[in-house]
Amino acid sequence: MSMAATNTAATDLRGHAVTLERVESVPADAPVRHVDQLEGETLTAFYEAVTDDRSVPAAEVDLEAGEIIVFTDYYRVERA
Repeated sequence: MSMAATNTAATDLRGHAVTLERVESVPADAPVRHVDQLEGETLTAFYEAVTDDRSVPAAEVDLEAGEIIVFTDYYRVERA
């Protein structure tokens, strides 16, 4: 899988640090959610993390490590 590290946004996941890593391709077996499937505070926190390249509190996100979020690019949620 090819990865581009041009935009990495840090966030928290249930008390653990994670990053939103921009990726160029998605493995066939990766869990994928489109940004419009994110709800409320998770959507807001995701958007702010990506656009402002900043951390958000763990309580604001419902993201799983390894899943891919489709926005303007593909972002893989990873534990830091």
